[in-house]
Amino acid sequence: MRGPYRSGLLTTEFALIERLRERFAGIGDDAAIVDPPDGNLLLATDAVVSGVHTPPDLPLEDVGWKAVVVNVSDIAAMGGRPLHLLVTVAAPPGTDLERLFDGVAEAARAYVCPVVGGDLTTSDSLVVTVAVTGTVDGAPVRRSGAAPGEAIYVTGPLGAAAASGWTRRPTARVAEGIDARGAGATAMIDISDGLVADLGHIADESGVGFALDEVPVAPGATLDQALTGGEDYELLFTAPARQLPVGFRIGVCTADPAERTLAGHPLPAAGGWEHRF
Repeated sequence: MRGPYRSGLLTTEFALIERLRERFAGIGDDAAIVDPPDGNLLLATDAVVSGVHTPPDLPLEDVGWKAVVVNVSDIAAMGGRPLHLLVTVAAPPGTDLERLFDGVAEAARAYVCPVVGGDLTTSDSLVVTVAVTGTVDGAPVRRSGAAPGEAIYVTGPLGAAAASGWTRRPTARVAEGIDARGAGATAMIDISDGLVADLGHIADESGVGFALDEVPVAPGATLDQALTGGEDYELLFTAPARQLPVGFRIGVCTADPAERTLAGHPLPAAGGWEHRF
């Protein structure tokens, strides 16, 4: 981990790096050295920006946790498990990075994916960017494998994050993703941007439509929040229509790519989180 070479920051920065080396034993040289997996190598990266992906006053421990978990969730959406983390932090001077890395360390332990490197620098706002490696036993589940007649499943109720404003500590559904893959999932995605948007990604890339029967709504949430709220990080997947050991059946894939309905009524063409540039 390296940062800006400014004379006023050298002692503090290098002292912090040494503390991080003590905390994360896998950090060593300029590049991390890890054993490659026997199967497919999965790679994902995502950034958490304070004030964009979290409220500005979210505890730093929770920011660190979320930065790890949103990336682990992408590995889970392929039916895989995480292996290693690279953590890059750009933070305003005076940020309590020890607290931030408390949350990173908790998530790394919870998902058994050690921190093996990263970078530190200063910036006007807090940005935590995590890269994660992972693997999957066999072929990963992509977004493009759904077929007409297959059922659509979700791993849990939706809308809780939208109802509460933010999810302080989201959960990555790693075990559920592995189970879904083992049960024959043909397409899968994590619900970060909202059910309508993320199911739309599967439909677009698979060339199918969908007819939803019902959507499980989290306590305290509305149906609209369950459909478009995002930040739930449940897994959404398709599979041959049968009883599965994981997930709630919510509908079916159809042959008409233009069909996107709930209980026979058209769903909005757009909905869910989207960055504006």
